[in-house]
Order: sequence, then structure tokens, then C-alpha cells
Amino acid sequence: MTLHTLSVQTLSTLHSLGRRLQARLVQKPLAAAIVLVGSGLIMGGALNATTVNQLQQQVSGQAETLESTRREAQREVNALAARLGELQAQANRLNALGDRLTRIAKLGDGEFDFDKPVALGGAETSQDMAARQLVDGLDDVDAQFGQAGRQLSVLEALLFDQELERNAMPSRSPVASSYITSGYGGRADPFGGGSQFHKGIDFDATTGDPVMTVADGVVSFSGVRSGYGNVVEVDHGNGFVTRYAHNSRNTVKVGDLVRVGQEIAKAGSTGRSTGAHVHFEVWENGRVHNPRKFLGEMGAKRG
Repeated sequence: MTLHTLSVQTLSTLHSLGRRLQARLVQKPLAAAIVLVGSGLIMGGALNATTVNQLQQQVSGQAETLESTRREAQREVNALAARLGELQAQANRLNALGDRLTRIAKLGDGEFDFDKPVALGGAETSQDMAARQLVDGLDDVDAQFGQAGRQLSVLEALLFDQELERNAMPSRSPVASSYITSGYGGRADPFGGGSQFHKGIDFDATTGDPVMTVADGVVSFSGVRSGYGNVVEVDHGNGFVTRYAHNSRNTVKVGDLVRVGQEIAKAGSTGRSTGAHVHFEVWENGRVHNPRKFLGEMGAKRG
């Protein structure tokens, strides 16, 4: 058999098979359609599964991006919250310091009300604030608080020093609700006649009345002196010493720290005295002064 004869037979066989297949498809068109549709569905299903998988991957990536953004935003909010807490603490400290300075400086009621909101205004329209602008604003407020705190601390120290100085100066009567019965300077001697120099002023009192220090200081003497009876002397640390005499008894001892208005003795009539009263003297660097000029209106009353 030659190659030509084989080719002719092969072609004839293929042609015969094609005719039989065509006849079957013509006889069973529904089966052919099902085969074609099934093939299309299989191919379409494969394509749809790929598309869905791609979409799922995109959504998953977007979700991760959103979560990362949310965490970053939360970290920024937490940082701003911490800064806000620090500023609130500084504001509370400055308010407390301002209240204290108001009391120390004896400012009028309502002159500085730290609980009243500060009035603000402006014609400009508002707009969105960038996060960086907000952070910069908090930094500026923090710096302003720091500077204000330092300035107020210096002012507090100055006012405190002034308060100490005022409290160390004789400035009040040694007896409450009293009046002067004998003034400073020359007067007739109530015992032997003639004249004498009275080194202090006398305040009316009843035996047992509280005798109070007229300024802050330290008790430098508590005992008996000739002519004075029971005596308390207070050193105010600025060259001034005050003396309280004729007490029925002393209630402080040497070295005691005393504050203005504190009781240091009980009024009486010990020593060279004609009756219960408080003898009060003011000394500065060893020189006696007229106490009246230190006592102002409280020492101006005279019986």
C-alpha cells in the first residue's frame, strides 16, 4: 500500500465520521445546546470566581488601610488628650495662684474673678482647622501658661515678702475694743507727783483680758522687770521690739513664734500700776518710739 492510498482512506474515514456526527446533532439538537451552554457556564463561572476573588482582595486591602488610618487618628487624639490634660492642670494651678495673689494683695471683690469666662469676639468667619494648626496652638498656649506661671510666682514671692514685712510692723492695738488712757511722752507722775517721761501708751483693760501681739515675731523676753511687773517682749526681726507690761500673767515663753493678733499674756496691774491696764511700748534699734504712729486708727481712740 502506497502513502497516497493511505491518505485517501484516512480522509474517507474522517469524512464518514463527520457525517455521522452531524446526523446525530441534527437528530438531538437539545443535547447539543446543553453541551454548548454548559461549556459557557463553566467558562463564565470560572471568570466570575476570579472577579469575586479580586474584589474580595481589594475590599480586604481597603479595610486594612482604614483600620491603620483609624489607629493613627486615635493615637493623635490620645496625644492631644494628654496635652489637654496638662494644660488643664496648668490652668487650675494658675487659677489657684491667682486667687491666692488676690487675697494677699487684698484686691477688691470682683476685680479679678477667675471663675468668670473671658469675653471674646470677632467678625471673622470660622473655617476648618488643620490638625497641625491645632497642635501648634496647644504648644503656644503651653508656652503662655509657662511664662504666666513664672511671672505670677515671682509676683507671689514679692507680695509674700511684703506681707511678711507688713506683719512684722506694729499695726494694731494690743487689746481688743479698748482706748488709750495715757499717752506717750511727758506726764504727771501718778505716784509721787512731779513729772515723768512715759515711754509707751496705756490701754484700758480688765484683769484677765487677752493681751495680743501687734505683729509677727519671736518672744525675746517673758518675765518680771522692775516697775513693769510681768512683761513680754517680742522681737519682730526688723529692728523693732514691742513690750507689753503690767500683765497679770504671761502665756508665752522665750523663743515662742507668735503671729499678729495672737494672745501672749493676760491683762493685769502688776508692777508700778494704779489699776488694770496694758502698757505698750515700741522700740526700734534701741530707740523708743511713740506707738501711736504705728497703730493708725486703732490707736487713735482716747478716753
